[in-house]
Amino acid sequence: MVVRPARQGKPARSRPPADRHGAALGEEKAGLPARMAAAKLLAAVVDKHAPLDGLTDAQGGNPSYLALDDRDRLLVRAILNSALRHRRTIEALISARLQRPLPAGAQSLGHLLHVGAAQILFLDVPDSAAVDLAVSHAHADPRTARFAGLVNGVLREIVRRKERALPAALAASRDAPDWLIARLEETYGEAETIAILAAHRHEPAIDFTVRADAAGWAEKLGGVVLPTGSVRVARLAAPVPALPGYDEGAWWVQDVAASLPARLFGDIAGLRVADLCAAPGGKTAQLAVAGARVIAVEKSASRARRLETNLQRIGVDVEIRITDLFDMDPAEAFDAVLLDAPCSSTGTIRRHPDVAWTKTPEDIVKLAELQYRMAVFAMRLVRPGGLMVFSNCSLDPLEGETVARRLIAEVEDCLPAPLSAGELPELEPFISPEGHLRTTPAGLALDDPRLSGMDGFFAARFRRRA
Repeated sequence: MVVRPARQGKPARSRPPADRHGAALGEEKAGLPARMAAAKLLAAVVDKHAPLDGLTDAQGGNPSYLALDDRDRLLVRAILNSALRHRRTIEALISARLQRPLPAGAQSLGHLLHVGAAQILFLDVPDSAAVDLAVSHAHADPRTARFAGLVNGVLREIVRRKERALPAALAASRDAPDWLIARLEETYGEAETIAILAAHRHEPAIDFTVRADAAGWAEKLGGVVLPTGSVRVARLAAPVPALPGYDEGAWWVQDVAASLPARLFGDIAGLRVADLCAAPGGKTAQLAVAGARVIAVEKSASRARRLETNLQRIGVDVEIRITDLFDMDPAEAFDAVLLDAPCSSTGTIRRHPDVAWTKTPEDIVKLAELQYRMAVFAMRLVRPGGLMVFSNCSLDPLEGETVARRLIAEVEDCLPAPLSAGELPELEPFISPEGHLRTTPAGLALDDPRLSGMDGFFAARFRRRA
């Protein structure tokens, strides 16, 4: 069945807005506000490049999302994650059921269809409910009311054919913007790019960095100990704050890849270490637990409060300074400095699928220049002979390898301090020929697919000339 969009000239005739039981839509239909909020947030991500975390933040998030109860908020997040994680696949399945493209300027209709299709294809929502609520949503929005029949036809056709059509669409689609695919292929080659994009399609497991006794905590949390020492759990038995060990700060949630840069310093017990751009505090906690005297630097006051809360729960003693990195003028240089710089976050798409649709190539260029300036300044904070680790969660070499090479070429006191497998044998699979740390979402392939994968990270180590 092929469904034709209504012509733009004359509005298509339709019955007065009513649900399938004949109830007037003046009264709010159960489940409808959540679907409308999901479409509104999807529009903000795709059309305005707004980060999903900001849209769903408890303090300054989107009003339509904040008006929902906790259960509906979880549903909205699930819908959006699925709609963004499989955006190209959903797009292909919708397009195949249209005789011609949707009218120009019909973005609201497109987002509505994506929200409905995401539920049908990827969530445990009854197909009839997903279609019914999508049609009600179309009637309730003046921009889409005349397309209610089209919404009904397209989604019902997706329901009828999904068992065969979805596997074919997944095999034929690449769920990422063309520019991102091109950059990945240029850097990692076609085979690795396919593996990275496949990893993006799977909901990632939860990783924990533990203070001690990884095997014991893996047993208590129902997970496994990874080769790097993190504990990984495929599915949590309870919300994170309700898990054993949370109140006593025995562990903290941190992707395995994010836990690696802090380990590149080696033995730092008793050393004075600065963690720049410290929030939310996972790396800060690692440094403190390793025995360093840590000064955590954070520019944002709100992020600094979050950092303080997290470190208090973990129970580590850290000095927090709220200041811009470029305003720092310490009386005494640091033995070591960790700069986990702001970046495009393309290495975290498996956890944050909105990143693929909110970032642009221009963002990467701007962020790479900022990272270089931050790294140059950070190197000045290190005592002669001390170490600096530069890291970020980008997959793009412009934000990683290129910054590292530029530092060595242009900063007189900056010497490479390459990593070696003999020094960190558990990290050998992630050490590049140049001695940098490089992980991708396709890394850490385990027998159980639910336990495989990791964020994409880059880290390079430097020593200040003595």
